[in-house]
Amino acid sequence: MTIKRMDNVLLVVDDLEAVKAFFIELGLTLEGETTVDGPLVGRLIGLDDVRATLAMLRTPDGQGIELDKFHTPDAIRFGPVNAPVNTLGIRRLMFAVDDIDALVARMRAYGAELIGEMNYGDTYRLAYIRGPEGIIVALAEQRG
Repeated sequence: MTIKRMDNVLLVVDDLEAVKAFFIELGLTLEGETTVDGPLVGRLIGLDDVRATLAMLRTPDGQGIELDKFHTPDAIRFGPVNAPVNTLGIRRLMFAVDDIDALVARMRAYGAELIGEMNYGDTYRLAYIRGPEGIIVALAEQRG
């Protein structure tokens, strides 16, 4: 048996509304939102007294990003909010885009910080932006 596909990536957040709005502005679609709690959830994820609000977002091609806001137990911050890209762990999400300039301008107007940008030969133009809670998003525009 093999893996069929990646279904989603989980981001645990403190300000669910701000992060959700950031990803919607980026172009993802809110698929649904719910609150989960109880012993079945706790056993699944290995925590006691769990209550969390989940928001599922989808990219245009169907990939998922799940945002979880834990009400109980409290979320634990591991490292600084604006950790650099070389911090251990999952550090960024990358999306393919059509017009990197327009999207970076829109996201900067929305409050995102431009970390940097570059051309990768004649193949790609790349940009890294930082959104709410220090989330780093990479944007890649294919050329040619």
